[in-house]
Amino acid sequence: MPVTSLKARRVDSRERAPGPISPRSRLWLDFVNTDAAAQQPGGDLLRDFEALLTWLQTQAAVDDERASGIRRRAVLQPAAAAATLVDARRVRAALRALAERGQHIERVRDDALIEINRVLGRSAGTRRLDPLPEGGFSRIFVPTGDAFAGLMIPIVESAADTMIIEELPRVRRCADPRCHRVFLDGTKNGLRRWCDMGTCGNRAKAARHRARAQGAA
Repeated sequence: MPVTSLKARRVDSRERAPGPISPRSRLWLDFVNTDAAAQQPGGDLLRDFEALLTWLQTQAAVDDERASGIRRRAVLQPAAAAATLVDARRVRAALRALAERGQHIERVRDDALIEINRVLGRSAGTRRLDPLPEGGFSRIFVPTGDAFAGLMIPIVESAADTMIIEELPRVRRCADPRCHRVFLDGTKNGLRRWCDMGTCGNRAKAARHRARAQGAA
């Protein structure tokens, strides 16, 4: 079902008691972090349609049975598969802008909303709750018609959820100017600066230590 108004759904979100913010990233942020900027020098993780589909499988956004069917369809319709990859990158670019500047710039939020609703509006299907093999449940989208059309649904719904529950102020880019990764700050005080303390955080600490040592010399 297309989401035509985030404002209408936000009323419902406010009726729920706020819960703790998970320290892990959201699916849409993980998706943003597949781009070449975040992966330097490794390059774009979505280098072709197969890489896109494999990534979605790894993230449990597409189950194995559906992925197999889409792979068969991609062989028969290579142009449609290529167009799907182009569209996925378009969505990703809008979501990167949302992650980096959406909190402060209304136009960026509006552009992201257009992309989210464009994807939701063109994808027909049903939503279903399925049990997971390891226990628990997962909500999935089962598209009808175009096999490729629903691939971005889990991504844009994840971004929509962030906007609906007003979580966007907790989304930011890593403070290391050399790093382009974005993340959700799940800390209690909301002061997390690094995408990963073991890499970017440690580099910043080492740089400060060197600067202090040089200043004392």
